[in-house]
Amino acid sequence: MSKKNDIAKVSTEVLQPLEQIENLIHVIRGKQVMLDRDLARLYGVETRVLNQAVQRNIERFPDDFMFKLSKEEAEFSRSQFVMLNEESELLRSQIVTLNGRGHNIKHLPYAFTENGVAMLSSVLRTPLAISTNIQIMRAFTASRHFWASNAQMFQRLEVIEHIQLSLVAHQEETDQKLEEVFRRLDDVA
Repeated sequence: MSKKNDIAKVSTEVLQPLEQIENLIHVIRGKQVMLDRDLARLYGVETRVLNQAVQRNIERFPDDFMFKLSKEEAEFSRSQFVMLNEESELLRSQIVTLNGRGHNIKHLPYAFTENGVAMLSSVLRTPLAISTNIQIMRAFTASRHFWASNAQMFQRLEVIEHIQLSLVAHQEETDQKLEEVFRRLDDVA
């Protein structure tokens, strides 16, 4: 049977909808990336297996394709992007549970840029991985279109945020001046 037919046999029920994949694209260090744990889950492999495949082909993943998160970035990504609960096994290979003492990062995760994700298709060659990679490329494209088409709105929001911060600072200054006036009035009385 041809590879094309093998890919067609992959159930679309197994593939994640485009919107769910788009939610796994994060901006870290000013780049749109996907984390190794999210990619591994989408590809139906353990994070450890994905990272081993990458390490065996490390020459295919220069720094602009993949980078390791710093401890601070990993802590932020864990608190922002992953809800740890009994159903979630996303971090099984990266998080060590310390019997009631919380969760500590054991291995810092890798972040893959769009080019890095594309390169993964040459490393992970199962029908599910190939079909998933196509969905991920579509999600990156949709995300890029979203940011481009809403650039003006984001600029306006940034201006509004700057104005609000200025107003807060001005309000604090006004409050301090009023307190000083009331204090002096109390001193005179």
